[in-house]
Amino acid sequence: MSFTLPQPAHSELLIKKSRFIGCVQPVADRAAALAVVASLRSEHPAAAHVCWALMAGGQSAANDDGEPGGTAGRPMLEVLRHQQLEGVLATVVRYFGGIKLGAGGLVRAYTDAVAQACLGATLVPLVRQRLLQCAVPYALEGLVRREIAAAPGASLVDVRHGDAVDFTFTLPEPDADAFIARLDDAAQGRAVWPQA
Repeated sequence: MSFTLPQPAHSELLIKKSRFIGCVQPVADRAAALAVVASLRSEHPAAAHVCWALMAGGQSAANDDGEPGGTAGRPMLEVLRHQQLEGVLATVVRYFGGIKLGAGGLVRAYTDAVAQACLGATLVPLVRQRLLQCAVPYALEGLVRREIAAAPGASLVDVRHGDAVDFTFTLPEPDADAFIARLDDAAQGRAVWPQA
């Protein structure tokens, strides 16, 4: 099972006079992640490095931002994978303290900064959503709206009025088949599911 975060969680480590400011936070995609990284660069202009790792939309990415290759982004990414996080960006802002840590020391520092932030984070199970479409006669519009509103985790995406009322909505994947059966029963077979 994968998890995500409802809000950011932070950490701060001091290692041989270097300051490591870690954060794990929810993001939708790479574009959102890059915007966060750009914002951190402007908030911390004196920082030596702003390293990051991303797990979002089934894609992963990591950036060492000038640290020796493989000593920052990849270890951070491994923490996200180990925690089974999805839709999450890990960032570490490093202020260099004048003492070199070596490759092993950097790997430990970046790993620890992200791991400490994860320890303070609330993990939320990530439930896959299923997109459904349904067409019903006008007389059943209210019934469908009430069923969608009453279904936990359901979200109405679109309603179109034509020859029939066409609904587009999402439901948690595990609940979708039972919802379809319940609505078919309530609509007495008059609901049409183009791709259920």
